[in-house]
Amino acid sequence: MSKVEFSPDTLALAQRIIKRYPEGRQKSALLPLLHVAQAEFDGWLSPETMDYVASLLNIKPIEVYEVASFYTMYNMKPVGKCLIEVCRTGPCWLRGADDIVEHFEKKLGVKEGETTADGMFTLKTVECLGSCGTAPMLQCGSDYYENLTTEKVDTLIEKLRASDNRSTYMKSNMQEL
Repeated sequence: MSKVEFSPDTLALAQRIIKRYPEGRQKSALLPLLHVAQAEFDGWLSPETMDYVASLLNIKPIEVYEVASFYTMYNMKPVGKCLIEVCRTGPCWLRGADDIVEHFEKKLGVKEGETTADGMFTLKTVECLGSCGTAPMLQCGSDYYENLTTEKVDTLIEKLRASDNRSTYMKSNMQEL
């Protein structure tokens, strides 16, 4: 594998983020840098990418691995063009999130945590996405879909199949960090 490095623009963004924190507290930039890295490198964090983030923050790679593997918002393996993240916490579950996940599994032919053979979709369950009042809901890229039904899922799958845009991890929103 070739050496992992941010593009010049992304490196400048990472340096701006790191400078927000006081001297000796740069580790506090870890979460936003993992978001940046995931956006830069196709929606997931390879071991090499996490090593690179560790080097930017002058911390041990294990510190990065611990954080990245703890949070469901970070992907530890490659994801499809469309990363579908269904909220699995209480309010969404009570309003049928498990039925939504099951419907996606049937329609896409994959189980939760898997990617379709064509690389188009990855189906994942995640912790609270902050839209309990409109449960069940999901996130695809930087878009939220709320008050989900199986009919809305079918429409979303059709829309995403017709789309050219890679919907994985917040590339369009990176500059807001």
